Amino acid sequence: MRNVLLSDSGPKVSQAIYGFWRWKDEDLKQQDEFSGVVKHCVDLGVNTFDLADIYGGGKIETIFSTTLKTLGISRKDLILFSKCGLKTSTAGKKMVDHSPTYIKNSIENSLKNLGTDYLDIFLLNYFDHLADPEQTAMVLSEAVNAGKIKHIGIANFTVFQHQLLASYLSKPIVTNHIEMNLMNVTALQDGRLDYIKQQFSKALVWSPLAGGLILEGMEGKAFVLKAKLKQIGKKYGSNIEQTAVAWLMQLDTLPIIGSQSKERISNVCSASSFKLSNEDWYELYDLAINA
Repeated sequence: MRNVLLSDSGPKVSQAIYGFWRWKDEDLKQQDEFSGVVKHCVDLGVNTFDLADIYGGGKIETIFSTTLKTLGISRKDLILFSKCGLKTSTAGKKMVDHSPTYIKNSIENSLKNLGTDYLDIFLLNYFDHLADPEQTAMVLSEAVNAGKIKHIGIANFTVFQHQLLASYLSKPIVTNHIEMNLMNVTALQDGRLDYIKQQFSKALVWSPLAGGLILEGMEGKAFVLKAKLKQIGKKYGSNIEQTAVAWLMQLDTLPIIGSQSKERISNVCSASSFKLSNEDWYELYDLAINA
């Protein structure tokens, strides 16, 4: 798998990224399974890992760091993302916090938990409607200037939210993590993907298979897409999963793999090895918006 520039200012990342958002606290008790997934990714050429302060009940970063040491994988050979913002309130509800104190603490905790001096990219996860964007930008810029983070990113921002934060920053925002798959192409219709490209950046797309619905769907749009993916895949010697991910990659997006299955990880990674014809790509797109 090739490494590609995430933006015109870097960094170079693998064409598929592994993210730990689906790992639950109970999953992490299977250390051998966790280590096996990390090693499998690295063996396939995945050099980029997406983490967050809340993943795995807040334990992911520490366990990932320990796993790298156990496997003998050098930090300098990897691109590490972490993010903050989304959290649970005292009432047990989801909320977003971009206060300077919360961002600073999250960066420091991630550095400590990962046993590293810097994060390649630090992202704000979702938009905090109550935050002062100037203060948010200031604390991110201070972290960049201190060498604690190399690049700034965002996740799940609209175009206008992206523009608002960018207007207060002197450093570029190098990516926006967005949900996109053949069951959800709204990022193609509301301008998010176009705006990311306008900034000379690539989008990272999470849930590239709609949480497995494209593979397992037995009715409605999912069933229609599954049948068409199977039919088109025969031309390329690819399975449903590979064909669906290749469709996304043709938009110059980078899929974030969330599966714990080594077979599914391999399928996503191998999707970079072929391209669909324009006719086949648009046939799938037509189904995505009209089925």
